[in-house]
Amino acid sequence: MDSKRLVIALALSLIVLFGWSYLFPPDEPKTPPAPVAAAPADTKIEAANPAASPAPAAAVVGQGRKVSVTTPLFEARFNAQGGLLESLALKNFHETLSKDSALINMVGEKPQAAMGVVLLPQGSEVHTWNQPGWTYEGADAVDIPAGQKQTLTFSGEAAGLKLQRRLTLSADSYLITEELTVTNPGTTPVSGKVAFTAASQGLAPAGDKYNQTRLAYGKVKNGFNEVTDMGDMEKGVDSKDPVNWGAIESNYFLFAVAPVGEGAVMNGRHKDGVFNIAVAQPVTFEPGQSKTLTCSYYAGPADRAMLAGMPNKLAEAVDFGWFHLIAVPLLQLLNWFNQYVHNYGIAIILLTVLVKLVFWPLSQKSYKSMEQMKKLQPMLQKLREKYADDKERMNTEIMALYKTYKVNPAGGCLPMVVQIPVFFGLYKALLGSIELRHAPFITHVPFTDIVWLADLSAMDPYYVTPLIMGATMFIQQKMTPSGGDPMQAKIMLLMPVVFTFMFLNFPAGLVVYWLVNNVLSIAQQWWMMRKA
Repeated sequence: MDSKRLVIALALSLIVLFGWSYLFPPDEPKTPPAPVAAAPADTKIEAANPAASPAPAAAVVGQGRKVSVTTPLFEARFNAQGGLLESLALKNFHETLSKDSALINMVGEKPQAAMGVVLLPQGSEVHTWNQPGWTYEGADAVDIPAGQKQTLTFSGEAAGLKLQRRLTLSADSYLITEELTVTNPGTTPVSGKVAFTAASQGLAPAGDKYNQTRLAYGKVKNGFNEVTDMGDMEKGVDSKDPVNWGAIESNYFLFAVAPVGEGAVMNGRHKDGVFNIAVAQPVTFEPGQSKTLTCSYYAGPADRAMLAGMPNKLAEAVDFGWFHLIAVPLLQLLNWFNQYVHNYGIAIILLTVLVKLVFWPLSQKSYKSMEQMKKLQPMLQKLREKYADDKERMNTEIMALYKTYKVNPAGGCLPMVVQIPVFFGLYKALLGSIELRHAPFITHVPFTDIVWLADLSAMDPYYVTPLIMGATMFIQQKMTPSGGDPMQAKIMLLMPVVFTFMFLNFPAGLVVYWLVNNVLSIAQQWWMMRKA
């Protein structure tokens, strides 16, 4: 294999992998229009698949009694008209770094029929929150102290069935569990589905191309699935196969629905500026009998440690794609470093140094191989000129030359290829880690009050780190032995320009990692050149 082709392929692969999300980001969510009028009691809802349980449309719900719940973790507001969740603000997470910034609201500014129950008897569809007569017995303001739990009970009737919703909230968890008891007072069985819902106006800042709200679900057999394309979400998303859970998610937050039972399917969509999902399971209510269905809702940070203890394999909701098996251990190391230095910026630097040390022998081997290839370039050029009209003979002579001098033409690139999964695993981990959200590194420009790298999940506001990163990448390319091929040299020198352009808007944590990695590579190459 000709090493220059491998180098060119590697360079182009890096540009494509890093640049695709920058140059072709998913469509940004549309700005929500003014609130629409309330839907009639039993309005049919559009669905991607009529056979599946559709996600409820965002609607202004009835003016029921308001129930406020306060815990150490969040402030929630429920509507007694159906037991809907109208608001859930996370106390430990603000929208921006400002002290006066609003808390992250998992539902949004206006009620969106979140945590509602939809009855789907054969041939009909009933939004239970639109039915009159719901009752709630209890205080309007509920304060749950640390270590305690509280159950809210809402009762009503819909589709000829009596409903009792018991929602249990804990002071120490973002998990809300529901026991829905349905009683059939009639004389005939009622068969169909019962859907539990979630709704949100969005869990990510508008216009953030690296952190967007999306729909996800965990299939019973195939695990994590995610829909990121806005067009697909507007058309409607249908899991088709049974799921353990369905969710609205972003890089850092998760609003999930996880019913207990077999055969549940997820349906969702984005419409009128609202993300909706419904997870429905088949059920039959026998005449004169009661049946209790159980469902869990998680509305909080996408924290791997918290989700590990959640039901229905909800930990699968934090997924780093192809590089998941690499990203998770790297994040564990990052958190371990942070326990001692208490600064995620420094932790990233220490992790980068560790990764560089692990790959130090491979990098040395790569550099030596490139040096050997550089020395052979005059002889290779003569062979190419001598056998320009006989490609087969030219390749034979070139391979013989490699064998004579014991040079592997791919030796300079293969060690780099081995490192790529680690680089991209760390890239994915830093891009989607709740630990880095609003985590500071250098909060102010030295000796000034100018805010600088105060949030490693946000871009460098003054482009200092990406520009330095580009400069170090250029220096590194100039120090790297060239194979003598003009096209290869041009592509390699073009990479710093392309990467600098892409990294301008990258989260600062990613830029710090790449910058430190470049500095360490320069130091290693300088040391090897001096040793040689």
